[in-house]
Amino acid sequence: MPNFFDLNVHAYPETDVPVEDMLRVAKRYGYAGIAITNNDDISNGNNVSNSIFRGVEIRTNSVSELKRKIKLYYGKVSVLTVHGGKEEINGAALKDFRVDILAHPCGEKGEGELSHVMVRYAAENGVAIDFNLNAIIRSKRSDRARILRKMREIFKIVRKYKAMPVITSNAHSVYDLRAPREMIAMASLFRMQKEEAVHALSGIPKGILEKKWKKEREVEVI
Repeated sequence: MPNFFDLNVHAYPETDVPVEDMLRVAKRYGYAGIAITNNDDISNGNNVSNSIFRGVEIRTNSVSELKRKIKLYYGKVSVLTVHGGKEEINGAALKDFRVDILAHPCGEKGEGELSHVMVRYAAENGVAIDFNLNAIIRSKRSDRARILRKMREIFKIVRKYKAMPVITSNAHSVYDLRAPREMIAMASLFRMQKEEAVHALSGIPKGILEKKWKKEREVEVI
């Protein structure tokens, strides 16, 4: 049985939910671990255990600030995520090998775009593209159709260029967490095959945590 990981979970102090409560529910659902990716907060920079990984989700509208924050957080967290949506932020994040995940690549309501060129950068630099399933669950009916359409379009391009999709919950409470089997079933809504969904919830997150696609680049920089 694969080890499943949810690499986009928000907990205290960004929310009222303690990290331990998030992990308890995630473990009950069958996850091997979760990453806490609070917005611009690494106050608890070290991994708490083998099951809780510290991350950060950078939010900014400025490319220069994005680069500054990437430099600030790189090497201090297990998962470095950028909150995307705007074309210039998406592009800057996907061109930077230090970024692990681009979250919300088309914004929170599917209003943005992710081009073929950008996805090719993602594949070249080992930056995973996030498919946040709570964007589907929590959206209104009119937004849900647009978000699903965008997810289908993005996944088609991701598959074409062999970029890395990663499935997450973007949970802000224990009620936002979803069992792996439910996440895998929901991924079919944007035409992800079961084997692809399992890999996007297990093999790819594990590789991100192990920096599998970053080691050669780190040697180049040194």
